[in-house]
Amino acid sequence: MSRSGRGVSLQLVVALAIVLGMLVLGSALAWQGYRGLRQTLVAAAGDAAQQVGKTIDERARRLVDPAQSSIRLLAFNPTAGDLQQRLQGLAQLVETLKANRMLSAAYLGYPNGDFLLVRRLRDPQLLERFEAPAGTRYLVQSVSHGTDGALLGEWRFYDPALNLLSTQLKPDYRYDPRTRPWFSEASARPGTVLTHPYVFFTTREIGLTMAQRSADGGAVIGMDVSVNDLASESRDLRMTPGTEIAVVDGQGNVVAYPDLERVIVREGQAVRLSHISELGIPSLAGLYADAAAGTRAKPYEVAGQTWYGMRVQLKLAGQDLQVLIAVPAHELLADARKVLLEQLLWTAALIAVLLALGALLGRRIGRPLRQLADQVRGLASFDFSSPVGVASRVSEVRELSQVLGRMAGTIGSFQAITLTLSRESQLERMLDGVLSHLVDAAGVSAGAVYLLDGEPAQLRLAAACRGEGYPAQLALEEGRQHDLAAVVTQALALEGRSLALVLRDRSQALLGVLLLQLESGAEVGGPFRRFVEELSGAAAVAIETRQLAEAQQRLLDAMIKLLADAIDAKSPYTGGHCERVPQLAQMLLDQAVGAASGPFASFSMTEAECYEFRVAAWLHDCGKITSPEYVVDKATKLETLYNRIHEVRMRFEVLWRDAELAYWQGLAEGGQGEALQAALTRSQTELQADFAFVAKANIGGEFMEQADIERLQQIGQRRWLRHFDNRLGLSRDEEVRLAGVPVAPLPVAEPLLADRPEHRVPWGTRKPPVAKDDPRNQWGFDMRLPAHASDHGELYNLSIRRGTLNDEERFKINEHIVQTIIMLSSLPFPRQLRRVPDIAGNHHERMDGNGYPRRLGQDALSIPERVMAIADIFEALTAADRPYKAAKTLSESVKIMVFMARDRHIDGELLRLFLGSGVYRQYAERFLRAEQIDEVDVGYWLGQLDAPL
Repeated sequence: MSRSGRGVSLQLVVALAIVLGMLVLGSALAWQGYRGLRQTLVAAAGDAAQQVGKTIDERARRLVDPAQSSIRLLAFNPTAGDLQQRLQGLAQLVETLKANRMLSAAYLGYPNGDFLLVRRLRDPQLLERFEAPAGTRYLVQSVSHGTDGALLGEWRFYDPALNLLSTQLKPDYRYDPRTRPWFSEASARPGTVLTHPYVFFTTREIGLTMAQRSADGGAVIGMDVSVNDLASESRDLRMTPGTEIAVVDGQGNVVAYPDLERVIVREGQAVRLSHISELGIPSLAGLYADAAAGTRAKPYEVAGQTWYGMRVQLKLAGQDLQVLIAVPAHELLADARKVLLEQLLWTAALIAVLLALGALLGRRIGRPLRQLADQVRGLASFDFSSPVGVASRVSEVRELSQVLGRMAGTIGSFQAITLTLSRESQLERMLDGVLSHLVDAAGVSAGAVYLLDGEPAQLRLAAACRGEGYPAQLALEEGRQHDLAAVVTQALALEGRSLALVLRDRSQALLGVLLLQLESGAEVGGPFRRFVEELSGAAAVAIETRQLAEAQQRLLDAMIKLLADAIDAKSPYTGGHCERVPQLAQMLLDQAVGAASGPFASFSMTEAECYEFRVAAWLHDCGKITSPEYVVDKATKLETLYNRIHEVRMRFEVLWRDAELAYWQGLAEGGQGEALQAALTRSQTELQADFAFVAKANIGGEFMEQADIERLQQIGQRRWLRHFDNRLGLSRDEEVRLAGVPVAPLPVAEPLLADRPEHRVPWGTRKPPVAKDDPRNQWGFDMRLPAHASDHGELYNLSIRRGTLNDEERFKINEHIVQTIIMLSSLPFPRQLRRVPDIAGNHHERMDGNGYPRRLGQDALSIPERVMAIADIFEALTAADRPYKAAKTLSESVKIMVFMARDRHIDGELLRLFLGSGVYRQYAERFLRAEQIDEVDVGYWLGQLDAPL
């Protein structure tokens, strides 16, 4: 019986059948239980909502009923005729307030417009608002008619014992009760009237007003009842922690909610109740908008979350009030989900038990099928063509283990060979690994690989396994290049005892020979030969690929070195910089990688990362290829393509001649010889002194005083006479810059030193994208761009305070790192070199984030990038080939770098490693002049790194 594919284990089929059956049954039962419990919880929520409504209604009645009883009793008091009589009944009103803490005020209104109100003052803000005297507990506000019939407003302040503390006349207090709804409604009908809930203007409490006409009809008694306690009590009635409860009236105004700040809306001096849509609770607003909601819990969606909503009507003295209750579904159904989870866990446990039972049962059923092990021997001998079927009843487990073990070993060796071919990048190590696994899999005694190499052609031993006496090289005679297998077997005297296969690349060019040395008396079978031939083809492709990769690697390294050498060769004064910096950077990086303790103990780099760093180090200044040499090597302030001090000196020569001409013309005109000679001598002496000063200023230095700059301005004002047209023999760029400058008639007197318009070269289309807001800036540059591309103004350059570079030239120097990043970012670097632009382009960034070109800080700079910064700075300080500065000694350079680390220009921990490991000394002995190498007190400077600023 033939098999077209791999079968399914019977043991697995039995186990899965039991498990799937239990899984379906358990899931169905768990889901049914969950649905039933969910319906029960939802129904219970509706019952709980009704109970909440009843509770709130009962508590509201407990607030209103006592006040209603009090007002009915007060209605039977006889009406007082004047203010004094009304004040005699003050004690009764106060006792009414004491009896019900929810009453905020009790008052009387009279048909003639008189008014008397008693208010309890407990809130410090109210005491301050009414400017009450110390000890005040009650405020009596009254409006009454005086003897002359005029209205009189008065405020009286009483202590808890109703002792009068103060009386204040309030002429502007003109409250007329007859205009208020409570007065008009109570006057129109018998019994107690109740207003709609609103915000009390004075106390900012939420409540309603209760009023009743007195029995004799001479007054209307009113009381303000606060319902603020309903809000706080509703918080205790929540079904779950996330339940939202609010009481609203028929217009949707919120009467009670736990957060009173949300309920009251202030509009200038006026206040009102917040509408449910203004409360800021989406779940309650959504419930109110659903007109179909009732006392039964109904699900609805708000902002992607499911809620259950209920409405309960309140019956409070005819008020149209209702309670809105919104419960989060995940909280309401939490118990149901917990039960579902427990049921699923029990189901999983039962499935695990049944899985073990199914595995045991399947194993017993499938035991006879293990007789197929006898036919696996052919697979272990590289014969994959034999059919697989049951031909006999063989059941020995030991024999099956041996066969499967041999087959697994063979397949394992083949997989190891494939893995080595695909992963190993070094050609020699790849060949060693492949040959070792091949010898093990084939069961041969030894093996070797010879590669075709050199001119004249010869065979070079590239790998050997277990064999001895293999020569390192085999000479290849003329005309035998196509018979390499015979050459090797004959040279090693292995005819008949080896299998030699020629290795060719995809273009059939010869690569070498694979040799397998057989045991004595062994024969090479057909399957084995086919297997080795196929494997040798894969090895040949791998060899070709590795050789191509190595050749490309050598070409890339040579091109990088060529570019670095070209940059150094571009300027006779910076030669060697691009070669010394990579070596110094590598020395420091090796120390960081090898650190066993300290901040770099956990720092490591792979071989690919190390190569990436070397490439970046060699290319760190590749942008300098765009930097003009006359800027990079600028040794004097007036230097451009040449030192313009010669041009200035020629003007002084002209002035010298003019002085001599003036002398002779004076003599010719009959002047006094001695006076003219003195004037000539004085003028020439002044010219010598002024030129010497200008020439000295041209040299540059550490700092130029303001007085020196002012003297330059004075010297520059001296005039000389030009007789020749300065627009002849110019380049196109010069003509463009002079196009807007007016033409002066000749001869023209010009200043000796000047900053002319044509000295300023605009950016034009060459403006680099370094500004942060430049839409072309895709690299994150953040640099200040000078107004002009260059400025050759004579006074402008001579007035440079430090060094020889002006702002435009300094930007041009700094721009090399911008060009480095742009150039390197445009190259299609492979994945393992993707960080080359950052490592190469960030060595002018600073730890404090004030470097350039992108103002990156400490957190954005990797350790290799910080290493590059230290190497670049130290090389620049110690370089002895710069025309604009003298070479620093070792101690001077270390001092400068320590202060740079203290100012957070460079990494202090890397500088500590740089000094403590002696890298600075090793570099100095290799590259510095003998007179630069002096003693450095490393201990002192390491201490300075930790010293406070």
